[in-house]
Amino acid sequence: MHYDYDLITIGAGSGGVAASRRSAALGARVLIAEASRVGGTCVIRGCVPKKLMMYAAGFADSLQDARGYGWDFGEARFDMGRWAATKAKEIDRLENIYGTMLANAKVELVRGHARIVAPHTVEINGQRHTAERILIAAGGAPSSHAIPGLEHAMDSTALLDLQTVPDSLLVIGGGFIALEFASIMARLGAQVHLAYRNELPLRGFDHDLRVRVAGALQQAGVTLHQGVGLERLERDAEGFVLHRADGSTVRASAALNATGRHPNVEGLGLDSVGVQLNKKGAIEVDAFSKTSVDHIWAVGDVTDRVNLTPVAIAEGRAFAETEFGGTPRQIDHSLVASAVFTLPPIGTVGLTEEEAAKQGPVDVYVSDFRPMKDAFVDGNNRSYMKLLADANTGKVLGLHMIGADAPEIIQSLAVALSCGATKADFDRTIALHPSAAEEFVLMREPARRVGEPPGAEQQA
Repeated sequence: MHYDYDLITIGAGSGGVAASRRSAALGARVLIAEASRVGGTCVIRGCVPKKLMMYAAGFADSLQDARGYGWDFGEARFDMGRWAATKAKEIDRLENIYGTMLANAKVELVRGHARIVAPHTVEINGQRHTAERILIAAGGAPSSHAIPGLEHAMDSTALLDLQTVPDSLLVIGGGFIALEFASIMARLGAQVHLAYRNELPLRGFDHDLRVRVAGALQQAGVTLHQGVGLERLERDAEGFVLHRADGSTVRASAALNATGRHPNVEGLGLDSVGVQLNKKGAIEVDAFSKTSVDHIWAVGDVTDRVNLTPVAIAEGRAFAETEFGGTPRQIDHSLVASAVFTLPPIGTVGLTEEEAAKQGPVDVYVSDFRPMKDAFVDGNNRSYMKLLADANTGKVLGLHMIGADAPEIIQSLAVALSCGATKADFDRTIALHPSAAEEFVLMREPARRVGEPPGAEQQA
């Protein structure tokens, strides 16, 4: 049967663009559809503008430190509108680059909402196109169903487009998006309240990092409202009020819904061809990203595996290599580094101490210190590092850090973990001095040993 294209990709975010470009390079005829802006969540309204805002917020700390280093200047003032205008220009520039990359790869871009209407058939703006293969890379979208009233709050996209800093901001959620914006907005001048139901934020991260990032937020002036369920959000003439399960309330002039995201599957026509979803509403896929329908694949956040941009890119390229390159390739999701861009930031890769202890025994090495830059001005910021090693084999199982440059340091060390590095490999590596990263190769004695050999309880 003749098809219009070898591949139609739904979604021109990081994963969809990577898959389409690589497929085209391998000889496929490719069409990519995008209902919004080319570049997707990360480039247009996520990782990139968020980090640009983090850089802006970081100057609040840097300007304060500068005085301790001998600099003298007048009172500083942040202009959110000016930042937003510059950010918009930068996002336009990046979107143009993505469009150029697609054009140079000879990928046809069609702007409009894509919907699967029949096997091998996708409708865009009322026009139907056929393809031998269909790839869904529609990403995720903010969720607003955690508690009643969340639909009245801003999402992260709206916050990134603010022209002024609100006097007070209620951030609802305990995940990395919530923590990042709480950390940022506090430094830009807002009185920030962060509300979440657990005792500690960042569920799923290493416990010691969770404790320390909570402390860092408080040190930055963020008021934490933790350990109590959230019932509803109301909007009135004065702003927003959050009602909590213990009867208490939290009020602010603005509110940010950062309770999470969900796979963006609505309106894609998946029912029409029988693409199966899991209990969380994500598209079910196998190790090669193939769905329950033989000629349809899905990558990125729409599959809810590891929702990170580099993972979506890797999945997209693996799909292309498998289907058009004759080189079947799967992505290993078990060892993916991640970062939380609070101030100070977090970097982490591998098992948490809690996870590693279940495989035990595990030696836990730690370093907790005040960086040279902060010590000079008698600052309060600290860096904390943790290395987890199998007590029997010495294999490094996890690396965790909160402190300046943590994401950069952990990214480099993630290579060592991918290669199966042992604690002995770290020990014989000569330190680069003076640097914070050298602490990871100077940890000589474990702070503690945790976990028991599998089956130890039964044997006892």
